[in-house]
Amino acid sequence: MSAPAVSTPRSAPETAGPAAAAPVPFLANFNGIRRVPPAVNEPVRSYAPGSAERASLKARLAAMASERVEIPIIIGGEEYRTGELVQAVMPHAHGHVLADWHKATPKHVELAIAAARKAQREWANWPWEDRAAVFLRAAELLATTWRDTLNAATMLGQSKTAFQSEIDAACELVDFWRFNVQYAQEIYAEQPLSSPGVWNMSDYRGLEGFVYAITPFNFTAIGGNLPTSPALMGNVAVWKPASSAMLSAYYVMKLLQEAGLPPGVVNFVPGDAVMISDALLSHRDLAGVHFTGSTGVFNAMWKTIGANMSRYRSYPRIVGETGGKDFIIAHPSADPQAVAVAIARGGYEYQGQKCSAASRVYVPRSLWKEVRDRTVAIIEEIRMGDVRDFRNFMGAVIDRKAFEKISEYLADARANARVIAGGGAKGDVGYFIEPTLIEAPSPEYRLMCEEIFGPVVTVWVYDDAQWSETLRVVDETSPYALTGAVFSRDRNAAREALGALRNAAGNFYVNDKPTGAVVGQQPFGGARASGTNDKAGSRWNLMRWVSPRSVKETLVPPTDWRYPFLGAE
Repeated sequence: MSAPAVSTPRSAPETAGPAAAAPVPFLANFNGIRRVPPAVNEPVRSYAPGSAERASLKARLAAMASERVEIPIIIGGEEYRTGELVQAVMPHAHGHVLADWHKATPKHVELAIAAARKAQREWANWPWEDRAAVFLRAAELLATTWRDTLNAATMLGQSKTAFQSEIDAACELVDFWRFNVQYAQEIYAEQPLSSPGVWNMSDYRGLEGFVYAITPFNFTAIGGNLPTSPALMGNVAVWKPASSAMLSAYYVMKLLQEAGLPPGVVNFVPGDAVMISDALLSHRDLAGVHFTGSTGVFNAMWKTIGANMSRYRSYPRIVGETGGKDFIIAHPSADPQAVAVAIARGGYEYQGQKCSAASRVYVPRSLWKEVRDRTVAIIEEIRMGDVRDFRNFMGAVIDRKAFEKISEYLADARANARVIAGGGAKGDVGYFIEPTLIEAPSPEYRLMCEEIFGPVVTVWVYDDAQWSETLRVVDETSPYALTGAVFSRDRNAAREALGALRNAAGNFYVNDKPTGAVVGQQPFGGARASGTNDKAGSRWNLMRWVSPRSVKETLVPPTDWRYPFLGAE
């Protein structure tokens, strides 16, 4: 059955005859300088056997796995259904449908822009503390009554383990909403000097127009942060969530509504990426783009924006975090066991589907045998399967497209390199790729250079005497510069790596895996082909979403046009 291009909202207001004008609401002033609660990182729950939190999450998983949710388009607080449906499935059991989501049409994109612009007129003029209160409430709801729902949606829809979901969908998103509020307070508190008789002020305005937020499948927290960090600063957003993370994105949107986010501030528009981007990137009211995804897509969007510059009301802010080919380099003094654990955790957690995942490793020949054997021993212990079984360390990769791409890289490795462990791929029930360790024939081998986005770690074994030369190889091998790590018990070598690789990673780790950035502790982002390095979870990011206005008030203005120097001798 064909459906109309635009459906009617679920609840349309009834028409009525002429009525008296609504009275202007009374809004009380707040006399006092309000300070937000100090932000602290949300504690990570362990979900250990026998714990109440484990039992609660298991129950929510069972309940949500038995549901088949219908996900609408949400614009201006209204729900729209087009009848053109796409299924959301479990990656680890791709025959199991979790939800059916409605695809937006071009008309819905127009409605979203109009709803956003209408909402901004009031939202941008709220006291910033009242905007902050919405997100502080959202954080508290997520930390408590909504925690199991967001974790379960992420586990089922994105094949994350309980721990990976907990640190992402619960803790990181809570941290974003709490710390962003604290950073906003710091930005607003930064005011200029005033000279005698003058009061100078900085007015941090939201951008004039809407922000287009494009979010990825791999982090529910990014899905929640990219539309809301601009919104906190008085902006409005049109949000296109990843099609392969629709279930968790929908629940984030519902959580924001429960937290009191006014209609139209964030508009939830799932659908065809090309169609939506073509419409939004060419609109005169585009004020900014907040993006996480592939480098190729970001480059294409930047090119489109450049070609459309004559159309815009103002210069759009472009903020993006893109790809990575993240590295570990071990000095001959490194602890082999620590390197092996970093490879396993950094490369195989969440199936290597993190922008920060360890993908290329440089190990000195003197340590290679021990690092190799210890890593293989870990791989042999790793369990992979349905994430509802908490004994599994890994789930499935996100979809068939990813499965086939990674499988092609594995075939190349079997033909042109040495597969040390793993290398298998099985997609009949779920999209499962074994944790894989490969020894490269050269540091220029394609698996040492190209982003794979899967549980595949490739190692180049270098001569111990070539430490300094290998640092240069690490710096020059990849176009990306997102994360990296050095392992060394020699402080001088660690200092050398810090200097030689200063521009090779926006997040650099010493004796730790290159993943796991925590909001407020390691602001995240990289440069080169890895993005604009605007550091999500920091003041740097929020400052991109304001346009400062300088205001000077002269307390007693002059009444004589003449300056003293004009007087006679």
